[in-house]
Amino acid sequence: MNPLVISIVQLVHTLINAYIWLIIIAALMSFINPDPYNQIVQAIRKLTDPAFRWVRRILPFVVISGIDLSPIVIILGLQFIDTLMLTSLMG
Repeated sequence: MNPLVISIVQLVHTLINAYIWLIIIAALMSFINPDPYNQIVQAIRKLTDPAFRWVRRILPFVVISGIDLSPIVIILGLQFIDTLMLTSLMG
């Protein structure tokens, strides 16, 4: 296989894993409610809130009794894309 394609797939794999960690951190932040003026908190929210809003708009049933399951939906979707991408690369 072309080394350029392998490098691009590895880069996308790394980016997907990094975004999954950002989603986990954002979900944990919702429990502790940190200072909203903190620049790190603002950056994490700017990176994750658009995805959360999109999932909530497309699948309104992911909020059950006030519990938001959109991070789980996003993580599962990203894992599916990552697995599909790596499997197709392997053959």
